Amino acid sequence: MNSEPFDVLVTGAAGHLGAALMLELPSLGYRPLGIDILPSETTSVQGSISDRDFVASLVKANPGIRHVVHTATLHKPHVDSHSVQDFIDTNVTGTQVLLEAAATLTALESFLFISTTSTFGAALSPSPGSPAAWINESVTPIPKNIYGITKCAAEDLCFLAYKKQRLPVLVLRTSRFFPEQDDDEQRRAALDDSNLKVLELVYRRVDVADVVSACVAGMKNARRIGWSKFIISAPTPFQNDAETLEVLNRDAKSVFERVVPQSVQVFEQRLDRVYDSGKAVKELGWKPVYTFERALEQIAKGQEWRSELTLRVGKKGYHTVSTGVYTQR
Repeated sequence: MNSEPFDVLVTGAAGHLGAALMLELPSLGYRPLGIDILPSETTSVQGSISDRDFVASLVKANPGIRHVVHTATLHKPHVDSHSVQDFIDTNVTGTQVLLEAAATLTALESFLFISTTSTFGAALSPSPGSPAAWINESVTPIPKNIYGITKCAAEDLCFLAYKKQRLPVLVLRTSRFFPEQDDDEQRRAALDDSNLKVLELVYRRVDVADVVSACVAGMKNARRIGWSKFIISAPTPFQNDAETLEVLNRDAKSVFERVVPQSVQVFEQRLDRVYDSGKAVKELGWKPVYTFERALEQIAKGQEWRSELTLRVGKKGYHTVSTGVYTQR
């Protein structure tokens, strides 16, 4: 093991993004320490983020930590299998415990809270016939389940830590990046999984390698920015204009044919939302690589459109004992 002190604390190290960070950060010159309740090849220390004694002792033993990247969470797939209290314990209390511990680190340069575009909730689903929702950081979240509610609450705790203790805290609201099949049975039946995921790059998907690069950009800029929220999703080829949004929510195919005529098969007749990650590109200096346009170019050449990091991380699932698309294998 490297004898140099750890400088990045990664929570949720056994999960999709946590594992990706643990695999990629060393090549970028960082020395990550990964914690998780589950053992894995990328878990350095097992323990719970809601255990104050565990987190406090870990931080005390590693005073050189300069960055905390908090990816550990209960996800949407856990809503039917975990209690409301479980979500509060992990997503809210766990975040507060980490913020308290981070405040004791004299070398701290960034605290990144990995949130989700699911916090927008009902704002993502305009009624059929209405324009598609253009989702940027100005949109007010309307969470519709305990997952969204607890992630919003954790975001508020992050703001409080910045306001009261001047912790450099950034919230990254990521769109979907997991490689598992879609949780919607109709969508799974409508189109090949790879085709479905490529199409999602235009409005609600991002490659995990690009999420890692967004985290690195956040680590480098958090102290300068102080506090902010950013949507992390692949850049969309669509424009935020009334005509485009109106047509997208009733006849997405016609917009695809006009904007990206070389597109792969369009999987549905309407798109209800489009995530705009322009703020992250402009203010964080984030440079996403795995775009929809690039995916089409790779497919046309018969080459892999996903990042090598996505393939290395692979499928994780969210349940150790369950059935369906989110079962851990």
